[in-house]
Amino acid sequence: MTESARTPLPGATNGCSCCAPAADATAGRQSADPTGTSAGDATYQVEGMTCGHCVGSVTEAVSALDGVDDVRVELVAGGASPVTVTGPASADSVRTAIEAAGYRVRI
Repeated sequence: MTESARTPLPGATNGCSCCAPAADATAGRQSADPTGTSAGDATYQVEGMTCGHCVGSVTEAVSALDGVDDVRVELVAGGASPVTVTGPASADSVRTAIEAAGYRVRI
């Protein structure tokens, strides 16, 4: 059996946070300033998501927080994706979970 050269996934070379090598978690860190959309909802503008796996990573990380009832993500590949969180979770805990998953919350 011969081994062929492997090519990286497209997302791994264009900055996809879920597939790219881990970067310094503090790089590009910005403060969260969520906008409320209705009682109990807050929307965060998240950068670095490029695919469905990214959406799943953010959804899983935020859903695991106490006080999160629902998470909705509208993927905007190459831009800021709105992440709407329903429930009484604090903005700091949501921001921390998103950044721990490898993404940036912009102002």
